[in-house]
Amino acid sequence: MTLETGLETFSGIGPARARALKKLGLETVGDLLTYWPRDYEDRSKIYPIQEAPTEEPCCVSALVADMPTTSRVRKGLTLTKCRIVDGSGSANVTFFNQEYVRQALVHGESYIFYGKIEAVGRHRQLTNPVFEREDRARFTGRIMPVYPLTAGVSNNLLAGLSLQSVEACAGELPDQLPKGVRQAYRLCAMEYACRNAHFPENQEALETARRRLVFEELFTLSCGMAFLRKRRDKAKGQVFPSKSIEEFLSLLPFAPTGAQRRAMEEIAADVAAGKPMNRLVQGDVGSGKTAVAAYAAWMAYHGGFQTAMMAPTEILARQHYETLSRLLDPAGIRVGLLTGSMTAAEKKAARKALAQGEIHLMVGTHALLSEGVEYENLALVITDEQHRFGVGQRSALSSKAKGMPPHVLVMSATPIPRTLALLIYGDLEVTIMDELPAGRKAVDTFLVGEDKRQRMYGFVRKQVAEGRQVYMICPAVEEGEGADLKAVTAYARELSEKVFPDLRVAFVHGKLKSKEKEAVMAAFHRGETDILVSTTVVEVGVDVPNANLMVIENADRFGLSQLHQLRGRVGRGEWQSYCVLVSSNRSPETRERLKYFCSTTDGFKIAEKDLELRGPGDFFGQRQHGLPAMKAADLAGDTRVLKEAQGAAEELLSADPGLRDPENRGLMERVRTLFAEDGDIFN
Repeated sequence: MTLETGLETFSGIGPARARALKKLGLETVGDLLTYWPRDYEDRSKIYPIQEAPTEEPCCVSALVADMPTTSRVRKGLTLTKCRIVDGSGSANVTFFNQEYVRQALVHGESYIFYGKIEAVGRHRQLTNPVFEREDRARFTGRIMPVYPLTAGVSNNLLAGLSLQSVEACAGELPDQLPKGVRQAYRLCAMEYACRNAHFPENQEALETARRRLVFEELFTLSCGMAFLRKRRDKAKGQVFPSKSIEEFLSLLPFAPTGAQRRAMEEIAADVAAGKPMNRLVQGDVGSGKTAVAAYAAWMAYHGGFQTAMMAPTEILARQHYETLSRLLDPAGIRVGLLTGSMTAAEKKAARKALAQGEIHLMVGTHALLSEGVEYENLALVITDEQHRFGVGQRSALSSKAKGMPPHVLVMSATPIPRTLALLIYGDLEVTIMDELPAGRKAVDTFLVGEDKRQRMYGFVRKQVAEGRQVYMICPAVEEGEGADLKAVTAYARELSEKVFPDLRVAFVHGKLKSKEKEAVMAAFHRGETDILVSTTVVEVGVDVPNANLMVIENADRFGLSQLHQLRGRVGRGEWQSYCVLVSSNRSPETRERLKYFCSTTDGFKIAEKDLELRGPGDFFGQRQHGLPAMKAADLAGDTRVLKEAQGAAEELLSADPGLRDPENRGLMERVRTLFAEDGDIFN
């Protein structure tokens, strides 16, 4: 067996299983060895039945005391039962729909059972435990890896394949960390890391292995980011002529905040520097990022250049189009709109005007990336809500510029703690807008239990009677996605038929077609709906100043950053706005988390708290942020290792900027692999 051995050569892996494994990116032994577990089950300690803890899964070693029997309870449900005994006592074991157990468990044989033991009176019982014969145990009596799975691939199957692969080939994995770095940071060898990441000898060995893998990943990432920055520093960019900021500010119907002015000054310095700007403007909902984007487009126009601005939804694109037209029209700047739902004739006219340079700022959705969209002289690209686009689309839009690469301005309303922002947007400068415009009222936030539901409905009715509109958010789309969860479709029906039969209730969720979604949101925007029941699809939504109440059902199901994004949908008009969190979850940690959310509207404080509590998954779903996928590192929990890795990368690159030393060639290969989609960073 070698690292190149195909998984289809293993016994038990036919074509169907090989296809399922391929979905996980697993085709060879080498793939399997670097497919790290996402979690671990400690099955290393074996308890007597009577002493086994009842609150967590554990292992017991016991004898099958009688023949297992199977009974059919109803169609589609069978129960297989038996009794197990050891020197301390006995327990009843029940398996649901696992008839094979009747043959698998042999009367009189000893097995190790792993599961949660329940105490029912004086009796003990186990439901659906994992079991192995004591004399052939592979996955009990040890710390067991838990892998990310897909349909057709069980954890036992993956663990079995990994065990064979680790035993045969762990020593063959190349050690790509330079020896000097490994010694300086006291990191274990790759073979040890591989063996103990999959099948740890103990908790300490697991920590040692994990630290090595996390360090290597973040170190490689830091080196790649340094190449990205170096490429940017070498490139030449269009120079926009310097203009007085005051001239632009006279177009605004309000006085800018200090943070807006600071962002504009940073942009002015970037576009005068002669190299491409790559700037992220991060600010809470309502901090005035659109005015900053308008300033950048105004600068481009005065340099004789065009700007493209991409938004994630048609409604948001139309909203930007309307706002920017009002703002920039008096300055002679023509704003255009290009979205998928426009007629063929409208699209053709917009494309023609753009190609001839008659449109100075083109606002649109992904339609801006489509073939046939030509610019006369594109020099500035603005993307809204960057973590929904990713690096690939940003560069696709940039490629529409002729000659020099365009300046890039990214706007995000997702507050990200600075340590994380500097890594995730490693190829961007970061501007943080941490000030809200004067006179903007904070959204009052309350946490209520199920017992206050009728009062909450009364509050909804009162707001609608005063002419306002209401969002009601649910975590699930259909019933059956968790019995206790409010499901959008059923909840909307209940509200319109029983609770508010006299009000106009509509619903929207991610499974609707784009056009249906847009139509429902547009009707809400026009004030034709009183209550909009929705999943989190409204999180990056449309500006409805008349909506002043946000009700979030099962609020405990959402991360703080997501709750903050949802709350940002209200508080955009002149009325006092409210956010009501509904949760019947009594867990002290959950109550504390939600109460913290009620106590502050500062997005950056909330982001720090969320990171501390949940890790970074909540900020960006899988790969949304355009970073190479992390296999071992958790960007939140591993910030200490991240700082070490960044320091080590800086040190190494100052000594060997191109990673050309023979000792560093393996690392260079690793960086190339990690940044495969951004291959040109090395040119």
